[in-house]
Amino acid sequence: MFNLVSQDIEEYSEEHTTPESDLLYRINRATHLHNLNPRMVSGPLQGAFLSLIARLKQPKHILEIGTFTGYSALCLAEGLTPDGTLDTIEIDEELEETILQNFSQSPFHNQLQLHIGNALDIIPTLHHAWDLVFIDAEKTEYDGYYDLILPQVAKGGLLLIDNVLWNGKVVEEVKSNDKDTHAIMAFNDRVQQDPRVRNLLLPFRDGILCIEKL
Repeated sequence: MFNLVSQDIEEYSEEHTTPESDLLYRINRATHLHNLNPRMVSGPLQGAFLSLIARLKQPKHILEIGTFTGYSALCLAEGLTPDGTLDTIEIDEELEETILQNFSQSPFHNQLQLHIGNALDIIPTLHHAWDLVFIDAEKTEYDGYYDLILPQVAKGGLLLIDNVLWNGKVVEEVKSNDKDTHAIMAFNDRVQQDPRVRNLLLPFRDGILCIEKL
C-alpha cells in the first residue's frame, strides 16, 4: 500500500492508536499469511478511521463495495445502530468462505449481509437509503458505482472512497494506457465539480475521498 508517510511515522501512529480487536488482528494476520495482495486489507490505522467515522455517524444502513477478507466491514459495523444492517459486495467468489468465517466470529454477524458478484449488477437490487458507503473496488468502475449509489444515499449521508491518490500517480505524468489512474483522476475531478455534494480528499494512506450528500 502506497503511503505518504514513512514507515516509522506509521508505526508510531499505530502505537498511539487504540489497538484493533483480537478478531481484527487475527483477520489481518491471516490475510497476510494466506491471501494474494494482502496490502488490500485496511489494517489497523485505516480500520480505526473507518470505525471512528461509523461510530460518529451511527448509520442504520451501510454499503460496502469490495469486501476482500472482511476486515473493513467489521470495522464499519462497530458504528451500526442496534437495528442497523451492513451490505457488502465482493466480486471474488473464492473469498466467500473466508469472509463468512470471519463474519461468524463477530458480535455483529447477524447484521452483516454478504453479496458475491458484480457490484454494478447487485447495487440496483438493494433498496436502502444509505447512511454510510465505503468503496474500495475496481477503480475503473468508480464512476459507475457513484452513479448508482448517490441517488440512494440519504441526505447528509457519507461516502468514503479509497485509493484516490493511487500510489501518488495522480500528480505525476500518466501513461496513456494507465486506465486506472486516468479513471481515478477523472472521478476525483467529477466529484469536485458535483453541486450535489461537499467533499474532502484526505492524504491518508493511499487517499480517502470523503463525500457528504447535500
